[in-house]
Amino acid sequence: MKPRKVANPPNPWSSSEVEYLDEIPHAEIEVYEDHTKEIVARNDSPDVGFEFSVNPYRGCMHACAYCYARPGHEYLSMGAGTDFETKIAVKVRAPELLRTTFQRPSWKGDLLAFSGVTDCYQPLEASYRLTRGCLEVCAEYHQPVGIITKSALIERDLDVLQELNRVARVHVSVSVPFWDPAIARAIEPYVATPQRRIQVIEKLAKAGISVGVNVAPIIPGLGDEAIAQVLGAAREAGATSAGYVLLRLPGSVKAVFEERLRTVLPLRAERVLHRVRETRGGELYDSRWGVRQRGKGLYALAIQSLFETTARKLGFRTSMDDRPRSTTFLRPRSPTPQLSLL
Repeated sequence: MKPRKVANPPNPWSSSEVEYLDEIPHAEIEVYEDHTKEIVARNDSPDVGFEFSVNPYRGCMHACAYCYARPGHEYLSMGAGTDFETKIAVKVRAPELLRTTFQRPSWKGDLLAFSGVTDCYQPLEASYRLTRGCLEVCAEYHQPVGIITKSALIERDLDVLQELNRVARVHVSVSVPFWDPAIARAIEPYVATPQRRIQVIEKLAKAGISVGVNVAPIIPGLGDEAIAQVLGAAREAGATSAGYVLLRLPGSVKAVFEERLRTVLPLRAERVLHRVRETRGGELYDSRWGVRQRGKGLYALAIQSLFETTARKLGFRTSMDDRPRSTTFLRPRSPTPQLSLL
């Protein structure tokens, strides 16, 4: 992995900023143990497809320039730029905390998403195995699961996914926003190539796992040109569902994304930023629910039409409204049940 220069936009929650007078130093990977007491987060956003999620990590080594979760690091008194990519918090008790949650009478077995603000299969998972541990707990409790990832590391856990699929249900969504490997490497530098992610879809599908493709985020003027190629390759590999989300640039993500774009794709930067503004009413972002995921205007409608027409032609399911509403959740019997007093 190439060393990264420290680059963080100003943190609105910090009273001080670092300004380097000499050469900007390289950023080394730093891992922090997060001893949080809860592991399941609740989402109340009406345009997100899940209510409950598990994030075994905070921050993400994939370093995708567009990641909407970057501002979360600012609440940790860190930066949304390089810090988000190199200062990773690891929730070392995640499987234990998840089991505790499942034992509470208040947990009813609603769909659980991995993850909302990180990739649960980022490189650190290879050694920490927290996502695998959590999925093993889910299989033990017959807990329905949805997984969103860009990583080929998920192939390691095919055995757990198959067991979970046997006792409950599991769906994996693989994110593939580009088709050109060079563009992908520029914007999401530490992720498997798009073609390798298609192989992940194929391997999951052959193993009997329900798998879909998420063309997300679609970056106007950069990623929309690959929609048909991504959908076609994913369908051929065995994906049965497809979705998309338009580029979201909340808070400090705007600065991170624009800096990366101008650095790695300088000849395309102005065109891309112009197209983004076309889909956001002249701004780089519109945070309103119902608009932030799809955008507005003619260009946004053209992207939506292209996606829906192509997906329909290929036979994809594009809505999850037909998901089973009942749950398979089941607490295992205690191996040493308490004897009755009567």
